Amino acid sequence: MAQTLGEKLREAREARGISLSEVADQTRISPYYIEAIERDDYKPLPGGIFNKGFVKSFAKFVGVDENEALADYLNALTIDNPNATDEPRSYRPEVLTDDTSSRSGVPTVLIAVVILGVMTAIILVGLKYFWESSNPAMVADTNSSPAANMSEVNANTATDSSTSPEFGVARFEFKAVNQPVSLTATNDGRVSTNVVTPGSVSAFEPKESLKLSYSRSLATAASLTINGKTITLPAQPLEARRNVIEFEINAGNFASIWTNGAISAGRPSATPNSNLVSTRSTNSATANGSIPIGNAAIVNAPSSNARPSPTRRVIVVGNTNRAN
Repeated sequence: MAQTLGEKLREAREARGISLSEVADQTRISPYYIEAIERDDYKPLPGGIFNKGFVKSFAKFVGVDENEALADYLNALTIDNPNATDEPRSYRPEVLTDDTSSRSGVPTVLIAVVILGVMTAIILVGLKYFWESSNPAMVADTNSSPAANMSEVNANTATDSSTSPEFGVARFEFKAVNQPVSLTATNDGRVSTNVVTPGSVSAFEPKESLKLSYSRSLATAASLTINGKTITLPAQPLEARRNVIEFEINAGNFASIWTNGAISAGRPSATPNSNLVSTRSTNSATANGSIPIGNAAIVNAPSSNARPSPTRRVIVVGNTNRAN
């Protein structure tokens, strides 16, 4: 009985002492396909030109005539299935290595993810540095604290506003410029005395009135702000012959102080009663030929002698009408 193609190839391989793995290494054919050819089982093969190439490569390597092997393959294919066509089936090439065990691709994926993450972080840091270098002013505004920004907005609003705020909600801050200042404050009737040192603030929020008092020698060291607006303080006491600078801010003069931005010295108005008495005394003394002196008058009275004599001056105290 004639040998089949598979038997011929196997005998030739064994005669030369070649293993299946050696055939697979040299021909780059899967050992699975080589075993199938030796069993004359061509169904596992991809078919078509690939089967012919496998047969020719296998036969050449083991020393069998390539054309004879190809003819045996075609005959075997016709005998097994007369209606079969030698059309190629889907073929998935395999890469042969010495280690046939499959390896997990998880470590490779993890390494790729780590490398991608590091590259992304480097790119983001570079973009941030470039943006900050191109926009330094914007970065400074962004990094400033919200509280400082709000304080600056409030101060600018208070300073630029032409309308004075309500006295009951205003905030007064007394500061010492270059030396400590002993300050006496009367806040809504409550008296307190403390030493304000440079860098510290004595704050008040009166509802009715605020009276401040300190030594005249410390006039240049005192500073006052209302809602962040600087108020110019008196350089001298408002009242003469006093050694302290004292002033009061209340609802009545607050709008004027805010508008002028300064504490101004005011003269006390004359008492209406004293003006009336003085006017009456002056008019009465003038009508009787006298010279008024305060509430008294000097009256020119004629002498009792017939001959002319120097006029005597009589000082009348009280009501000048009675002197006449």
